[in-house]
Order: sequence, then C-alpha cells, then structure tokens
Amino acid sequence: MSGAVDLAGLKERADAQRARTQRGPGGVPAASPVPGVPENAPAAPAPSSAGGGGASVIDVTDASFETEVLDRSTRQLVLVDLWAEWCGPCKQLSPVLERLAAASGGRWVLAKIDVDANQRIAQAFRVQSIPMVVAIVHGQPVSAFNGVRSEAEIIAWVDEILAQVGDSLTGAPEGEAPEPEPEDPRMLAAEQKMNDGDFDGALAAYRAIAEAEPENIEAASAARNLDFVLRAQAHDPAIVETAAPGDVDAQLAAADVLLLSQQPEAAFDRIIGVVKVTAGDDRTRARTRLLELFELFDPAEPFVVAARRKLASALY
Repeated sequence: MSGAVDLAGLKERADAQRARTQRGPGGVPAASPVPGVPENAPAAPAPSSAGGGGASVIDVTDASFETEVLDRSTRQLVLVDLWAEWCGPCKQLSPVLERLAAASGGRWVLAKIDVDANQRIAQAFRVQSIPMVVAIVHGQPVSAFNGVRSEAEIIAWVDEILAQVGDSLTGAPEGEAPEPEPEDPRMLAAEQKMNDGDFDGALAAYRAIAEAEPENIEAASAARNLDFVLRAQAHDPAIVETAAPGDVDAQLAAADVLLLSQQPEAAFDRIIGVVKVTAGDDRTRARTRLLELFELFDPAEPFVVAARRKLASALY
C-alpha cells in the first residue's frame, strides 16, 4: 500500500498551519500545492496524556493524526482502526483489536478513528467500507484489511508485518520520549527567513542546500514547493479564463493558478493541451513545466499516473 494513500497531506496541513501561526498574516501564501490541504486546516496539538508511551489504545482525530499516528509509527507499529458508531461489524471488531493491543506489550498500538467525525482522514485513506484496519510503519501504510477478522487471523497478520519491519522500529518505552534528531542549522536559517517574510532569501537558501547535498530531499522539496507557490501567486487568477489558446506563457500561468487552487487534473490537462498543439521550443517548455509540477506530488497519485499517460500520448 505504500504510496497508494496520501498521508503526507495530513502532515503538510499541520506544518502549514504552524508556519502560518509563526509568520502571521504577512507570511507565505496559505494555499498549498498538495491536494486536500485546506487553508483553514487545524494544527496538530501536542501529544495528549492519552497518547503516552504506554497507551495501547488511542483515540485519534484529524488534528492529532500527525503526532499520534505518523510520528508514533517511526517507533511503533500503529494499527489504524477506521470505524463509525452506526457500524455493527465495527462494534464486533474493535473490542478484539483493543484486547490484542493491550496484550501486545507495546509491540504495537491501536489508533481508533471515527470516520464520521474525522472525514479528512477517511478521505486520505480512501475509505469505501468499514471496519477498515490499516498498518502504518514509518509514516506509510504497509498493509490493510476490511471487515471482521478473527483474533487468530489478526494475530497472524500483525506477526507477519512485525517479522518484516520489526527491526526498523525502536519501540516507545513507558514515559520516555525518543531523542529528537539534531536539526540542520542551515534548514533552520532558511525557515527563519520564511518567518521573517524573506521568501526569496528562503528559496535561495533551500536551493543552496539542495545543490550542495543532492540527497537532501527535505531541502529540495521545500525549494520546489516554495518556488511554485511564489510563481503561482504572482499570476492574475483571471488568466484561467482569459488565456488565449495559442499563448504558451498564458496557458502555463493558468495551469499554475489551477494547481494552486487544488485542481491538479485541470492544471495538467491545460499543459497537455499546449503540448498537443505546439512544436519545437514551445512544446519542450510545456513538457518541462509539466514534469516539474509532477515532482510536487507522490508519483503514485492516480492523477499523476493518468497525466503521464496523457503526456506520452500527446508526444508520441
């Protein structure tokens, strides 16, 4: 399942909210190029007492998902139980999961999520039926099942997952928080420029780090996203309606505006349309821009996969 579920958007939303809180109303644009990250999304709160190191069952919300599921899954296997009050099978399965979590001795933790009250999470997991149980390791879904399973089946399922990933998990000792990794002072300096409103300076700083360390994914991603947001915000939103069919620059600007407004399919189709009717340098420029926009997303996203197919068809 890795890559098939967009959990990054939930973390991105919390990060964006924290950044807006630090920067104030004059900060970087609230809009995000990541789909499903609304401007007014809540920030993730600090870990609650219910989610301490020894808790075997945790009630998780949209706001606490980053801390209680994504962060925790770097240390422990997290089983996400997606349920609803009206769901009869959920009421059969949940007690079994809770009992097994309590008996696991900290090998894994159960995160219970009411899909009716936390629809953003439900959308991220693309829930179509419940109960649904998803295993999360290092921030990624690795396995899942739907419907009611017996205690023996669940134990065998969990044991198989732990046999594959257990060595990569450090566990979360009771009352102890893991030592945070030291933060890169260059990244902190770039973030401070963002907080101060020096977006050009922040972009230059992120780019410098990425050029010096090609393997630094965080810096490269920050540079790409900031570069896109600054460019897209410079366009007049009306360009979406006024761009002439043969005006390549206007069509590329319109695609930026569409993507900034959380319409990736429409943005990609706009550029693919340019590719179809152009040649030479104009076609190369449009193709290059589209590939750059693809890099803002998980390559496994269905709309990215579909757009790549359309691009190949337009080119060949």
